[in-house]
Amino acid sequence: MKSIGLIALLFLLSACGGIPEGIEPVSGFDLEKYSGKWYEVARLDHRFERGLEKVTATYLINDDGTVRVENRGFSTSSNEWEDAVGKAKFAGDESVGHLKVSFFGPFYGSYVIFELDKENYRYAFITGGENTLWLLSRTPTVSEQIKERFLNRVGDAGYKTDELIFVNQE
Repeated sequence: MKSIGLIALLFLLSACGGIPEGIEPVSGFDLEKYSGKWYEVARLDHRFERGLEKVTATYLINDDGTVRVENRGFSTSSNEWEDAVGKAKFAGDESVGHLKVSFFGPFYGSYVIFELDKENYRYAFITGGENTLWLLSRTPTVSEQIKERFLNRVGDAGYKTDELIFVNQE
């Protein structure tokens, strides 16, 4: 398996430490419910994920309260799986969906969950800055209603919806 450390580094370089204008992290966040495997349904294109399909993110709670972040995607150019492992911790209040993610030592990038199916934690809208954006789901696909909600919400926040990539999960 090929390491995707470069992916993590580029994420950190592209992500700002704060919250983008027009975005508010969710409150009433429950890390226990959020932990587990998520499928990347949509994203803005970035070099660190370019050409990756079947992308997943798995979040596991460590004994010290931090979160192990395992990102995985299949590279269409190298025909290999690529993995990156990092660590996340809360940026502040643990009931707010704003974390900091690091794949390299003390350098952290922002991870803001700004919409979440709070009842069942089936989907989440996440940003790390004005150039990073994801729609995650517990399943490889989401309903058209969730897609439309995502497109409307991120469009209203100023993201370029015509640049979104809907990830092949097959």
